[in-house]
Amino acid sequence: MSIFSGNDNAILVLSDGTFIEGKAFGFRGTVSGEIVFNTGITGYQEVLTDPSYFGQLITFTFPELGNTGVNPEDQESDSPSAKGVIARQVSCYASNWRSTKTFEQWLKDEKVVGICDVDTRALVRHLRSSGTMNAIISSENNASPSSLLNTIRQAPQMKGLNLTGEVTTKKPYKWNSLASVDFDERVVNQAMSPFNVVAIDFGIKRSILNRLVAHGCEVNVLPANTSFSEVMSFNPEGVFFSNGPGDPSSVKEGMSLAKRLIEEVDVPMFGICLGHQILGLALGGKTFKLAYGHRGLNHPCGKTGRIEITSQNHGFALDALSLDKDVVEITHLNLNDGTVAGIAMCNRPIFGIQYHPEASPGPHDADHHFSRFVDLMSERR
Repeated sequence: MSIFSGNDNAILVLSDGTFIEGKAFGFRGTVSGEIVFNTGITGYQEVLTDPSYFGQLITFTFPELGNTGVNPEDQESDSPSAKGVIARQVSCYASNWRSTKTFEQWLKDEKVVGICDVDTRALVRHLRSSGTMNAIISSENNASPSSLLNTIRQAPQMKGLNLTGEVTTKKPYKWNSLASVDFDERVVNQAMSPFNVVAIDFGIKRSILNRLVAHGCEVNVLPANTSFSEVMSFNPEGVFFSNGPGDPSSVKEGMSLAKRLIEEVDVPMFGICLGHQILGLALGGKTFKLAYGHRGLNHPCGKTGRIEITSQNHGFALDALSLDKDVVEITHLNLNDGTVAGIAMCNRPIFGIQYHPEASPGPHDADHHFSRFVDLMSERR
């Protein structure tokens, strides 16, 4: 059953002129951003609160949202980072013992605009053929398609945007305990003497911090614009570069930090998603924007016969031809399109993966990369 109140209509306008009518749900208003799609069948709350989705409008391909409501434990950040939700149907009811609020009420409280009763299959087929683009959702009665189209065509494109400043922590903090509830029971090794890790926060997910702690780390989370000297003041045994939104080639401070750490410090480094791209850029590589990105829970990645089914959320990728094979080894490929999914620096304890080993939501095939990071730190104790 879809949620909509009376005759509350909503419209979705894409920058190529595509116009779609639907019903309003969530917060009533007008929002714009890059329109993307996620193919996962679970985890809508984790997706919407993932800072990597900052400012985007998310089309969910799974035909019904809201069935399990929302709850505090599944938040990946304090509040949703996505601006808008596009759905086929939205459940009126929350049927889960962990639920504390309905999806509809949560979106209203968090001021996230939604449109449902949309043929999301047709919309995704259009985005696959035309590529991601800017779009606008409006549930305000005075909004006309022509005025919305004019607004969205003047909005900045994702390429070239550094959005890390919008989602990073404003001041350092320490993360050294697991979340209060660990439903998947993936606690591995909470060491008596935890590894001292510095995490550069470009938009880090809480589940990443939980996985680092579960593997025996104590994490000092620092802002995206942290200096080399500030990082070194913590005497880290390892440095982690987090996921985040925007164009990686525009995150100049992150690249400069990574480059200096690589050149001057012999400590293990690990990057996920945007962090992986920043490591690749610091090693002389280049990135490019994918036509419609990788966002879902079933992307196969590997290279030498061992395949991991992975959770992904990114719109950019490293250019394989730009990486110096004498400096960087490509360890994993996305087996759907052959793009770079993992790198490692030759003869140095530095590696990155394009996908999300913490999942949340998604499969746990890639969780061993946290052990890989810990093993590198353990070897140097």
